[in-house]
Amino acid sequence: MVYTVALTGGIGSGKSTVANEFARLGVTVVDADVIARQVVEPGQPALNAISAHFGKEILLPDGALNRRILREKIFSSPAEKQWLNDLLHPLIHQRTQNEISHSLSPYVLWVVPLLVENHLQRKADRVLVVDVSPEIQIARTISRDNVSRQHAEQIVAAQATREERLAVADDVINNDGSPDRAAAHVDRLHRRYLELASQAAQQDKE
Repeated sequence: MVYTVALTGGIGSGKSTVANEFARLGVTVVDADVIARQVVEPGQPALNAISAHFGKEILLPDGALNRRILREKIFSSPAEKQWLNDLLHPLIHQRTQNEISHSLSPYVLWVVPLLVENHLQRKADRVLVVDVSPEIQIARTISRDNVSRQHAEQIVAAQATREERLAVADDVINNDGSPDRAAAHVDRLHRRYLELASQAAQQDKE
């Protein structure tokens, strides 16, 4: 199995910035959010199942998923949210494993925003947390998504706490500062992960 580093962090932490730095170094990046969108694209069996379950109102005029309507439906109903998770999680997991197994880089960066919330940390060889202060999270979310402070605070509150993420971390990048500082962290960690991946590969051979 390919050596896998899980990257996680709360909203506004800068996960994408960090992931892009690893990609720049030639590391395969497998993004759970990207895969989650792919499995519900028009023509995919999951979208047909969602449409059959919730009705045609769940679709936009072009046949794509109406994410706003879906969020409203599952937000008010734990049972519907569970139904959706039971449908999508196995599909996302299968596609994730497929992408990881076909990676050509010495290790894979697996970007999982809800790693802690979904208790997935044991599925990775190592966990890297992008850590920022809650105030910076809120400020970045307001700026990026053009939402109110109250809405940004609600999003942060609904996610795992900073302490919960740090409790599962093997490595931490503090991303309160400039992107240059994060890039330097990535370079250092990349060298470390190459060593660990090499050691793991050697152990597999023995």
